[in-house]
Amino acid sequence: MYVCLCNGITDREIRSAVALGARSLADLQASLGVATACGRCASCACSMMAEQCAETAAVAGGDD
Repeated sequence: MYVCLCNGITDREIRSAVALGARSLADLQASLGVATACGRCASCACSMMAEQCAETAAVAGGDD
């Protein structure tokens, strides 16, 4: 699904950026350009990033 319509950025691209190390909106803006035009997608992009970070952390520490 498209998250940033202005720059044509999808949820998959955001998840991929998080997998590659993005941990802040500034990281997403630098790597993808998300929320650099109108900014309406910033909260959605941050939510998706937080969810992906949580999923990544759960997988990494899943079998202790």
